[in-house]
Amino acid sequence: MSGFALPQEGGCRCGQVRLKITAKPLLTMACHCTGCQRMSASAYSLSAAIASEGFSITKGQPVIGGLHGASRHYFCPHCMSWMFTRPEGLDWLVNLRPTMLDNPGWFTPFIETWTSEKLPWATTPAVHSFEALPAFDQYEGLTRQYAEQAESL
Repeated sequence: MSGFALPQEGGCRCGQVRLKITAKPLLTMACHCTGCQRMSASAYSLSAAIASEGFSITKGQPVIGGLHGASRHYFCPHCMSWMFTRPEGLDWLVNLRPTMLDNPGWFTPFIETWTSEKLPWATTPAVHSFEALPAFDQYEGLTRQYAEQAESL
């Protein structure tokens, strides 16, 4: 996480919604699922898992977009930038799109998910790859390993 310092601030493309993080990421990811491909208009989406208490909206009011399902995807109501996701059943966690930060240069995905749906040419420098999502009991070890790696940078 070279160049990472707290707090970090960021916002959508038009600047109407601004946010702030005051906690280090628990894990960084690239998701290759077709849903993320369509919502990001890219080969995969990027996310940094941030503890909810370390995340705040400082300006504006994001709106729910995407599938409007149990996992809530938040967008700027004006420019429609996909900013973050609150995964179903994980209220203590926010999956922030790290490119919304003013300084995203520190970001590198540690894991990649849904590689079973990835585009054949799409590659990432992720340390771990999963055909779907990791089993829930694997996250503790992955977050510990990520924290150890992040401290050494």
